[in-house]
Amino acid sequence: MTFPIIIAAQGFGLNLNLFETNVINLSVVIFGLYKFLPNFLGGMLERRRSAILADLTDAEDRLDEASKSLEQAKIELAAAEQKASQIRSDCKVRAEAIRLESEKRTVEEMARIKQGAASDLNAEAARVSTQLRKEAAQLAIEKALVTLQGKLDEKSQAKFLSQSIKRMEQA
Repeated sequence: MTFPIIIAAQGFGLNLNLFETNVINLSVVIFGLYKFLPNFLGGMLERRRSAILADLTDAEDRLDEASKSLEQAKIELAAAEQKASQIRSDCKVRAEAIRLESEKRTVEEMARIKQGAASDLNAEAARVSTQLRKEAAQLAIEKALVTLQGKLDEKSQAKFLSQSIKRMEQA
């Protein structure tokens, strides 16, 4: 039985027959959905909510850990920069000390070489002076012997020669 609401519309009407409209089947399905769906979907949604909350908690923990690690790394970086600065300043001081020590050694070496050259020059001058004295003495003796040959006999010449040789050996 069909009761047309608007006859003029033709094609639109209200069907109140329970078996034709399948209202009973729909009410059973809706009741089943109402009764069982909240537990099924609710459980799935609750598990999903728990998983999301656990992920968020884990992410927050990792963020806290990363923040702490970052702060520790900043502290270590500052300490490393301070240590590097200290090493640089120590190296500069050491380099300056090495440079000054090198300059000091160079000046000392130059003074030693100059002193060595002066002592070598003095030793050579003394040697030459001694050599010249010996040669002068020898020439004087030879000249004296030449002059004395005619004035002294052989015995006196031998005595004079011996005395002259002894004096030369002592000098």
